[in-house]
Amino acid sequence: MLRRLDSAGADFEAQLRELTAGDDDDTAAVAEQVAQILRAVRERGDAALLEYTATFDGYAVTDAAALELPPARLHDALARLAATTRDALETAAQRLRDYHMHQRAESWSFHDADGSELGQRVTPIERVGVYVPGGKAAYPSSVLMNVIPARVAGVDEIVMVVPAPGGTLSEAVLAAACIGGVDRVFTIGGAQAVGALAWGTATVPRVDKIVGPGNRYVAAAKRQVFGRVGIDMIAGPSEVLVIADGSAPAEWLAMDLFSQAEHDEMARALLLCPDPAYLDRIESVMRDVLPSLGRGDIVRAALQGRGALIQVRDLTQATEISNRLAPEHLELAVADADALLPLIRHAGAIFVGAYTPEAVGDYCAGPNHVLPTGGTARFSSPLGVYDFQKRSSLIRCSAAGAQRLGEIAGVLADAEGLDAHARSARLRLDPAECP
Repeated sequence: MLRRLDSAGADFEAQLRELTAGDDDDTAAVAEQVAQILRAVRERGDAALLEYTATFDGYAVTDAAALELPPARLHDALARLAATTRDALETAAQRLRDYHMHQRAESWSFHDADGSELGQRVTPIERVGVYVPGGKAAYPSSVLMNVIPARVAGVDEIVMVVPAPGGTLSEAVLAAACIGGVDRVFTIGGAQAVGALAWGTATVPRVDKIVGPGNRYVAAAKRQVFGRVGIDMIAGPSEVLVIADGSAPAEWLAMDLFSQAEHDEMARALLLCPDPAYLDRIESVMRDVLPSLGRGDIVRAALQGRGALIQVRDLTQATEISNRLAPEHLELAVADADALLPLIRHAGAIFVGAYTPEAVGDYCAGPNHVLPTGGTARFSSPLGVYDFQKRSSLIRCSAAGAQRLGEIAGVLADAEGLDAHARSARLRLDPAECP
């Protein structure tokens, strides 16, 4: 079921590269199809949305206004939700708010020696679009993770798009939208939804930034509209890397690997450990438990294609491999996790200690589960409040500051051959000429 790798093997590097090779879902064919869809939405607006929604989602309506859900629909979904599910969503939402409140940036300024004011103004994005998948599974947790940091940031309006295959919607997703405070919801999906958010139609408002996961067509569409609107990231298949020393029950870690593999057939699940006997136990447990899983076929396909148990020389080598891969989720399931933590440089989220399964991060720990994938944790971060705030530089020169800075700017402008820059800066040098 899982391949076994040994870091001491002569072909280990080649095997690891093959196992962790990047995925280029934005093939030429996908990119061209997406470009056509975006072009149609940009040029024909609502008419194109109606056509694509009928074609791809099997949801045919004649009036684009019918694609928007009334606010009462969200409240009804929340009211009908089972009490235990509602309590869990509301608790998770509050934990997310509490965590993300710590990320809020505030405006600041200071005065230099000449009395000039320098600083930064922090303001929220005005309107954000949140894409919520509606295909293989429903993800109310994804709604909360994308919406709540936007709300904490102070975004004025949040517009959610979610496909409704055959006209069917997840009540839990709508309830989560109500809890999170979504302003408007449209039952559209795919590249056409991204295009509608990017350019706007008569029915769907144009947004300033688009966030949220989707399939390869959604990812390709986000890539193509970037620049006209902001985007959060191009997310790839989910992945987990577990570093273990044999101190945690094998059943726990086997299920942690399963929990990522059940996302889809392209998910990646790796476990690194220096103890070969422990790897044997993990493998045995996985073989025994797999038949009982509800999404066992998906798990099996993911593990066969992208799963591995890797024997390493020691835990230090495990951290070195982890840093090379920069995983989306990293579990430190070792007796002394604090000793390894300083060695970790690249990971989307780090789950410290065997009592911290990645699954709690997906739902209710507090930090965001929208994380960089495919090694992009080397240079990017989890979704957060900072993704929904803008920073503007603030410069206010005093008369004395204009004297000093104007001459410096003039000299540098002369060096660059920009005469108008130099003259503009030097015009402020004579205080008598200033108002």
